[in-house]
Amino acid sequence: MEGLVSTGDLDAPAATPSQPLQPIVAEVPCETLYIQNLNEKIKPEIMKQTLRGLFKVYGEVLDVVAHNNLRMRGQAFVSFAEPEMASKALKEVQRFPLYSKPIQVSYARTRSDAVVKRLDPNNFDQHKTKREERKKRTRYTNPVKAKYKAKRLAAEVDGGSALPATKRPNVQMPDEYLPPNKILFLQNLPDSVAKDQLNALFSQYPNLHEVRLIPTKKDIAFVEFLDEGSATVAKEALHNYKLDGENKIKITFARK
Repeated sequence: MEGLVSTGDLDAPAATPSQPLQPIVAEVPCETLYIQNLNEKIKPEIMKQTLRGLFKVYGEVLDVVAHNNLRMRGQAFVSFAEPEMASKALKEVQRFPLYSKPIQVSYARTRSDAVVKRLDPNNFDQHKTKREERKKRTRYTNPVKAKYKAKRLAAEVDGGSALPATKRPNVQMPDEYLPPNKILFLQNLPDSVAKDQLNALFSQYPNLHEVRLIPTKKDIAFVEFLDEGSATVAKEALHNYKLDGENKIKITFARK
């Protein structure tokens, strides 16, 4: 398959870090979704748990594949029991701000191992053999790997590898000092909070666009306004508001 990157048990549209990732929707929907633009700072196991929690509301999730290697960084696959479930999830979760990054969702080009094992078990061995052969063919032609290798070789030619690189401290700006954003990040919410509650609270302020809860993290949420000015007004008014009469909710601008 030309233009595909082998990702273990599935194929995805090829992409390089320097190119903007654009969702590519296959002509025929399938049971597996290809997720891009994931926050690479989140550990794969945590990301898999979060994705499973986010997508299980649309139907039975058979498998979630996410790795931290060069080929799979910032990407994942979510497999459903039926293509209709995947289609509904693709439509509703597109550009959802997961860990402060809007995820991009498209159909995978091939079925995952989990889907074939469930729906076509008699051909699973043949499917796995073809997948392994495809993986071997693309191992040294992967555009992401090729770019990384070229960069490393260029550094060696320039003498860049002669001296160890100085490791810069990873300093992250505190939430309280983040620049204005039309999306607000809510923390310390009570476990019993409902979307309707937050809608009622923030609809007091003009230009409310959407409230998004995180199924796997009940104590956080995102609230989006149509512009930064409206978001700022709501943030200033409701920061430290006691939603349950006891605990103060923390409101900051979402990271861009």
